[in-house]
Amino acid sequence: MKLVHASGSLSHLGYCSNIHAGESWQAVRENLQRYIPGIRDALVPGEAFGIGLRLSAAAVDDLDRTDALHEFRQFLDQNNLYVFTINGFPYGPFHGTRVKEDVYLPDWMDEERLRYTNQLANVLARILPEACNGSISTVPGAFKARVISLDDVRQMADNLVRHAAHLARLHEDTGRFMSLALEPEPCCYLETIDESVHFFSEQLFGETSAALMANLLSTSKQTARDLLQKHLTLCLDLCHAAVEFEDPAACLTKLESANITVGKLQISSGLRLKDVNADTVGRLEPYIDNVYLHQVVEYHDGTLNRFTDLPEAIEQLGDSQESREWRVHFHVPIFLEELADFSSTQTFVEAVLNRHKLKPVSEHLEVETYTWDVLPPELRTESVDQAIIREMRWVMEALS
Repeated sequence: MKLVHASGSLSHLGYCSNIHAGESWQAVRENLQRYIPGIRDALVPGEAFGIGLRLSAAAVDDLDRTDALHEFRQFLDQNNLYVFTINGFPYGPFHGTRVKEDVYLPDWMDEERLRYTNQLANVLARILPEACNGSISTVPGAFKARVISLDDVRQMADNLVRHAAHLARLHEDTGRFMSLALEPEPCCYLETIDESVHFFSEQLFGETSAALMANLLSTSKQTARDLLQKHLTLCLDLCHAAVEFEDPAACLTKLESANITVGKLQISSGLRLKDVNADTVGRLEPYIDNVYLHQVVEYHDGTLNRFTDLPEAIEQLGDSQESREWRVHFHVPIFLEELADFSSTQTFVEAVLNRHKLKPVSEHLEVETYTWDVLPPELRTESVDQAIIREMRWVMEALS
């Protein structure tokens, strides 16, 4: 849906379809038909409704055919729907099977990640409305443990520059402008805002990248730099940032100062445990699952300690009775501030949305609570479509 702000600027708000299980295009298409029209009618009857589309590698292969794409465009037109952003983070299966650290593969050190993301851009260029810019969110480079040398860092940057060149060519050929948005996440190469600013400033916007971009597009270095800054952006996931104990205002200021555009604002909330010790940690059992990675950042004695997954953090805690705060990468419904024994990072979401009302943070806003199937039963008190409607209404009210 389209949101017009007091400043006159426009944002698009949707929810990410990765909440619905489905790896093939047929499964994705069936989910869109099943859920989207009813959600649209409940929220903005009679108005255009924007979709945050998640496409796996298998789904985009299926969709990247004339007949399937033509049918999909007809479906969008007939139902007053449009796609403004694609989630290109999970390449393979994302529900019902072990995902964990494999969700980052192939990463940006791999040519297959580049091929897949180029294909997503090709599809988006053919379904994006004329007057609408597009975005594709992607992995934060790689899982941090896989990046072991400066050559690895340069390989990631080179592949990202090649994708930016592909986006620039598509813009010239089709008139559709699209950006790639790297999504910082705990325990990944791009984890914090400071790490992200460093990578963008030193690598993506640096001399080597500008020279490569200029060569790929046969243009000047200055034009190449301008294009890199336009097409390579950041996806600010509010759960991830809150889990990292970022300051809402400071992280936005740092990005703005570094000329890094927030290509997508993912509106999500994580777990917050204000007072953890050996006596309370047992209540986290319902949040341990075999599907997703639930990274933990601990604040203890003035220091941040990081753990790759929830069981690792619990084991490290042992029988300690010392109090500390944990924030857990487990997306929970954004409309809940209190979650039985724990709380959420909802206040971080509210702070960024309040800033967005005064000065828009991003043109693209996407609600992303993909963990519905693994939430503890007491948090799944309504159907998935009713939960989506409730989340979207919460955001609409927060921005009104």
